[in-house]
Amino acid sequence: MPPSRLSAGDKDVKDLYIHEVDRTPEYEEFIKKVSAFYQKRGVSFDPEPRLPTMHGHITVDLLKLYKAVIKNGGYDELNKVQKSWGALATELGMHHVDNKAQGQLSFALKHDFYRYLGAYWIKDQYGREPPRKEILEDQTCATKNGPLLTRTDENFKLPSSRSSIETPGRDDRQADGTPISGSRANGRLREAPPQRVPFQPETGPSRQPRQASSQHATPAASTNANTSHASQHTHAQPAPHQILPHHDPNNPLYVIRNQQMALQRGSASFSSAPVDSETGSRLTEVFVPRQVHAALRPVNTPGNNPVEFGRRQHQLRMAHGVRDNQPPHRPVIPGVQGEGPNIYLRCLQALRSGIHPEQAFALNHLVRISFERGDKYKFETFIGLAEGLIEKALEIGSLFYHVEWQIIYTNEPDDNIAKLDGYNGTSDILERISKLTSRTILEHMQPQGFSNSFRLITEAVLTIRNMVMLVDNAMYLSHIFPVKDMLCIILHLPKLEMLVEIKHFALDIAEQLTPWLVLESDDPLYRTLLSQLVSTDRGTILTSLRAVSRISMNLETTNKLENVPAVALKNIMDWLLLNDEELVDSCLDFLYQYTAVVANVESLLTTVNMEHGVPHLVRLLGHGAKRVKEERVLKPERKSPATEEVVPLPADLRELMLKSDEPQRCYLWLRSLFEEDPDSHITQIAIWHAYTAAFGLPGTGRGTLTAADFIRNVSHVFVNARAQIIRHRNADGSDLFIIEGIRARTVPIQPDGWREEYTKCRWAVSEGPFTKTCNQHFLGSSNVWNHIISDHLGIAVSEDGKVAEQDVDHSCNWQDCTKYSKPTPMKLTQFMSHVKTHIPTTGQKRNLIEGQEPPAKRQRKGFVVPAKTMSFTWEQTLVTVDEKTGAEQAGGIPLSAVLVLRNIARNVVKTDSQEELLKKHEKGGEGGGWNEILFRTVMPRLFEVMTENKALADYITSLLQLVQQD
Repeated sequence: MPPSRLSAGDKDVKDLYIHEVDRTPEYEEFIKKVSAFYQKRGVSFDPEPRLPTMHGHITVDLLKLYKAVIKNGGYDELNKVQKSWGALATELGMHHVDNKAQGQLSFALKHDFYRYLGAYWIKDQYGREPPRKEILEDQTCATKNGPLLTRTDENFKLPSSRSSIETPGRDDRQADGTPISGSRANGRLREAPPQRVPFQPETGPSRQPRQASSQHATPAASTNANTSHASQHTHAQPAPHQILPHHDPNNPLYVIRNQQMALQRGSASFSSAPVDSETGSRLTEVFVPRQVHAALRPVNTPGNNPVEFGRRQHQLRMAHGVRDNQPPHRPVIPGVQGEGPNIYLRCLQALRSGIHPEQAFALNHLVRISFERGDKYKFETFIGLAEGLIEKALEIGSLFYHVEWQIIYTNEPDDNIAKLDGYNGTSDILERISKLTSRTILEHMQPQGFSNSFRLITEAVLTIRNMVMLVDNAMYLSHIFPVKDMLCIILHLPKLEMLVEIKHFALDIAEQLTPWLVLESDDPLYRTLLSQLVSTDRGTILTSLRAVSRISMNLETTNKLENVPAVALKNIMDWLLLNDEELVDSCLDFLYQYTAVVANVESLLTTVNMEHGVPHLVRLLGHGAKRVKEERVLKPERKSPATEEVVPLPADLRELMLKSDEPQRCYLWLRSLFEEDPDSHITQIAIWHAYTAAFGLPGTGRGTLTAADFIRNVSHVFVNARAQIIRHRNADGSDLFIIEGIRARTVPIQPDGWREEYTKCRWAVSEGPFTKTCNQHFLGSSNVWNHIISDHLGIAVSEDGKVAEQDVDHSCNWQDCTKYSKPTPMKLTQFMSHVKTHIPTTGQKRNLIEGQEPPAKRQRKGFVVPAKTMSFTWEQTLVTVDEKTGAEQAGGIPLSAVLVLRNIARNVVKTDSQEELLKKHEKGGEGGGWNEILFRTVMPRLFEVMTENKALADYITSLLQLVQQD
C-alpha cells in the first residue's frame, strides 16, 4: 500500500470536531471580566492557555470550558466521577491518540479550569468569596486537596517542607530492648545498623609521643579530644555542595554521615565508630590516621582554560616537527568521520548509480520524502532526479515486453524501436508499442527478481506521482517530454490485475500535468487518455475525464477536444443517468469543454440522440434540490385596544354561576369574562357595574359581594392585578380608580375544565326599522348551528338533533356575507353547508373519562390579533457564498448542467445540421431549428426552475433567450 493513501481510520479522524476559540462578543466580554477578577485577586491570568492534542497544540476557549463544567454540575461534581474530565475533553473537541495521552490531556484541562476559572466559578455561581490564593491557586488540582467549595483555612493544611521537620533524637526513640514493628507504624526512622569497622594495625613509630601517652592514660578524654578534632576538621574542609546535619552526637543522621565521609576518605575516624560498639576492635579507638599533605595544581583543559591549552598543544606539535596546518594523521573510520552528502543527494546519486541495492535504498527513502516533505522536495533543486525516476519507470517495458526502453538526447534519426526521443518526445510511441512482443507472465506467481524489480519501478512511479502534486514540480515535469512516453507505455501495458495500481499512479500524474500541456488531436498522450474512457474501472474513468477536461487549463491555448470516439461520447451520456455525483460531475465538466466548440456539437448530434440527452441534462438542474418554505409577515401581530365594555354573560353560564356561593361565583365570573394583560386596565366602576348587572338584580335569590370585597377579590383571582388611583385624571379633575393588569375578553370562556371559548352569533336581526346582530354566545359550533336553524330560520329540530330535508328560500344574514344576500331557493342541506363556513370550530371534543383531568392547554390571548403572513415555497439547490459580496451563487451539478445546455443552445444553430434542417423545413414540415426540437418538451420545466431557483434564474434566463432566438 503506498504511503500517500489514507486509511478509513484517517478519514474518521478528519471528521472529528477539533476544539477552537469562537471570538464572539460574549467571549471577549467574559475574558475581560475574568481577567479583571484575577487582577484584583493578585493572581496571574492566562486568557488563552494551550494544550497538546493529536492535532497539535490548541488554544483553550475558556468560555466553552466554563459553560461545559457548569453544565456537568461544577468542578467538585466532576471530580467525584472517574474519567469525567476525559469525557469533557472529548466533548469539547480535544482528542489524543491513546488512553494514556488522553488522560494527561484531561488532567491538563482540569488544571486550567482550577488555575484560571476555579476562584471565579465560586464567586460567580455561588456569590461567595473564594479561598485565599495560598490554599487555592498556589496548590495543585490533585484530588487529595479536596473540593473547592468547602475549602477553608481551618480545614486545609498547608504541606510543610522536609527541612523544617527535625529528625527525632536518640532519646526520643525506643529502647534497645523494645521490638520495632516491620510496618514502621510509629513513623520514626529505623535504627542504624552496627557499623562493621575492620582491624587497623598500628602504622606509626614504636615510640609513643607524649600526646599518645596521655591518650593511653585517659582513654575517655582522648576519645573526646579526637572526636572534637575530627569535628573541627570536618568544619574546616566541608565537602562541596554538601550540607552537613546538625552536630549532635545523639543524632543518628550525624553518625551515619560521618561514617560515610570516613569511608570515602579511605580511613576510619573516631567519630564514625558507633558508641559502645561490640563488634569493633578496641585497638582502633586510639588509632590516629597519618595525614598526607599533597600540593594540588590546576589542569588546563579546553573547558576551563582554552588559551593555555592551545598554546601548550602548539608547543608539543612544534617539538615533534608537526605544522599547525597539518593535523596528525589518523586512520579514517567509515561511518564515523565525515558526514558526506545529505539524504537528498544520497538518494539522487544512489538512483542514478544503477546498482540495485543502492536504488532500493534510494527509492525507499524517496517515497517517504515525497509524501511527507513534498512541499520542500522540488525537481528544480535536484538536477537529474526527474530523469532518473523516468528512466527507472521505463524499465517496466523489459518486464512485460521484449524491449529495453532507452532515452537518447541526439537529433540524429534512429530506427531502433527501443530508443525514445528525449528532446521532443516520441510521436510514434503508440505504433511502437503495438509492434512489441509480450512476455508470458503468470500474474499470481513471479520470480523473486521480477518481483523486486517491479516493486522498485512502482516506487519510482509513486515518487513522481507524489511530487507532481506540488504545482512547481508539475510545471517542471511538463517540459520533460519523455514523461509523456512513460505515461503512454504504462497505460498500454497488458490488462493484468497486478498493474492496476501503477496505471492509477500514471493517470494521477497525467491529471496534474495536462493543465500545463498543449495536446493536439494526434498527440499520443491525448489518444491514450481517450482510450481509457472505454474502461469499466470507475477510478480509471474519473481520472481520465478530469485529465482530458483540464488540458491547457492554465495556458492561453484553447482545449478543442477533437476526434473524441463515438463510443466515448455515448458512454458519457449514459453515465449521466447514474446515481454517482463524482462521476456525473466529471462528465459534465468534460461536456462543458466539449460543447464549447461548434464542430464538437455537430459530432454530438450525429453520434448521440440529443433529443433524449437534453431532458436528462434538464433533470440535473434539480439535482440535490430541496423545497424551502418561508413565511413572510405582511402585517405584524398587534394588540386590540382595551375597552370598558364587558360582554354579557351567556345564559347557560349565568345559570351555572347562580348556583354557586360567593366568593366562588365572583371567581368564576372574573375568569370567564377577563384575562391578564400587564399593559391594560379597566376602571373599577365599569367592572363593578358589569358584575352587579349580572348578579345584583332583585330576584336573583342570593346576595352579592360589597364593592370593597369585590375589588379585593379581583387581586386574589389575578395575581398581577392591583387597584390603583390616578390623581386628577378625569375631565373634572377628579381621581380615576382603576384595576391595573386585566382587560375584558372579547368572547366569554368556560371558567374551568377545557376553558373553551364561546362562539358569538353574528346573524343580523331586524327590530323595526333597524337591524342589529344577534350577539348571543354559545358553547360549541353545534349549539350555534342549532340556534340559527331554530331561532333565526324557524325550522324545527328533532330531539336527536336532525333536520328533515326540504326546499327553502332564505338569504344568508351573517355579518359581512355577500353570497346569498337575497332569498334564493335551494335545498336546506346546501344552505346550511354555507352557514357552517361562518361558524368556527372551537375547542376539542370533551370526551374525558370520568375522574380524568383535562390536559394542559396553552391559552391563546384573545386580545392579540395574529400577524397576517404569506407562505413562499421554492426550490433550492447547492449554492456557494461569494467571499467579497456575500451573495449566494449557483454551484455543483446544477450549474454545470445549465452551462452545458447553454453551450448547446448557442452553438447548435451554427452547425451544418442546423442548415440542413432549415432547408428541409422550407420544403415542407414543421418550422424551427434544432433548438426547437431539443428544448420544446422541456420548456415548462425551464420556466419552473427559473421561477423557483433564485441561484439559477440568471443562467436559465440566458438559456431561454438563446432558445427563443432560433
